[in-house]
Amino acid sequence: MTFNNLPRRILRRLLSHLKVLLLEAEAAAAERTLPRFANQPERLIIDLPRRIIHPECMTIGDHVWLGPGAFLSAVRQYPSPSLCHPDRPVQMKNYSPQIVIGHRVTSSGQLIIGAAERVEIHDDVLLSFNVTILDNLHGFENPDEPFKYQPLERIAPVVVGRGCWIGQNAVILPGVSIGPMSIIGANSVVNRSVPERSIAAGAPARIIKSWDAERRVWRRCADPGAIRES
Repeated sequence: MTFNNLPRRILRRLLSHLKVLLLEAEAAAAERTLPRFANQPERLIIDLPRRIIHPECMTIGDHVWLGPGAFLSAVRQYPSPSLCHPDRPVQMKNYSPQIVIGHRVTSSGQLIIGAAERVEIHDDVLLSFNVTILDNLHGFENPDEPFKYQPLERIAPVVVGRGCWIGQNAVILPGVSIGPMSIIGANSVVNRSVPERSIAAGAPARIIKSWDAERRVWRRCADPGAIRES
């Protein structure tokens, strides 16, 4: 008997079972090939494909799940080979980066974290698809030199507080601290710190709502202003 001769009900069950087996095999492969981090997290899932640079500089909590396409980079030396001019001498600079991810952090996928100093994500943070968090930027002081060859600048720690929700395509820039239980809207660029229990959105991000603890509601800001630098 061929598959074509099987009743549709049985064929659907077989295909469903095969899909489950493939997913389980993929998850097992992802777990087996995890690098050695600074600690030994329990129940850690980082889906394939992924790219992790200097995992020894990363501490990750338990029950963390990062979807496919994660790029976690602890910058211990700059520039990297891909950013060196092939015909020029290169002056390397060393860093002591730390990436700290708390317990029960979840990312839908395509998470980018780059740290030359420190990026810290606290417990129970939800990161939507394609979130970028950087504690450094490429230099741009010299308009005559291609920017890829310029040194890192504006290096400053980044903190995402407990329980935050970071929307899809959000970018969090160096020196930003996002207070606990805050929300960053989709497509936002956060270049200033956000107080706790606030909703910020836009490019650059502005606070549009804040939590009214007495009335137990999100209160819209009558005149949303730019987020103040902490």
